[in-house]
Amino acid sequence: MDITYLITLILCSFAAYFHLINTMTPERLERLNNVLIKRQPDLTVVLENVFDPHNISAVMRTCDAVGIQDIYILNNKIPPHRKWSSKSSSSAAKWLTIHQFTDAQECFSELRKDYKKIFTTHLSTDAVSLHELDLTEPVALVFGNEHSGVSEEIIAMADGNFIIPQVGIIKSLNISVACAVSLYEAYRQKNNAGHYSAPKLEGEKLVALRNNWGFIEE
Repeated sequence: MDITYLITLILCSFAAYFHLINTMTPERLERLNNVLIKRQPDLTVVLENVFDPHNISAVMRTCDAVGIQDIYILNNKIPPHRKWSSKSSSSAAKWLTIHQFTDAQECFSELRKDYKKIFTTHLSTDAVSLHELDLTEPVALVFGNEHSGVSEEIIAMADGNFIIPQVGIIKSLNISVACAVSLYEAYRQKNNAGHYSAPKLEGEKLVALRNNWGFIEE
């Protein structure tokens, strides 16, 4: 990237930030900053070919609740979604950074840039319990669609499989519920490790989010 362009971008970002400081109420600015300092850029969710937009939106709501900023949606077997269910997400989508892909290799190439491990929810002989995963390290959790789960293609590309412990007959959970259970285990581990005590977002991404959020109506 051209250095002059980069400097201009940064200056514009700071100018927009100071404009927001002068126009936003102190209460709103404090609220946005309190959320941003708890965002966890080292944790994400990948949804593979999930059909129901209500399920996707419910996952988004949970992601926002535990401090996830980035969510990855891979649709290489079904058409890309045009919108999410605002009723299920409670408008969480507008506060998240949503990455949509139609190619699995491309999606995983991007994931590998930021996440040390990628785990799928899949019942297999080598699957480990959710509670055995180290969710304090940079990790992406993959959830498959409502009918067939995670595909063999994605399982082969991942670093391992995990299951959510269950003692019932059905031995399966709705995708949004499974995601919520998994993410709150991540929240528990990360909170115990002090990950929510100090800001993790920094640099241009933090400035850009603060600027964008300042213009979003609640």
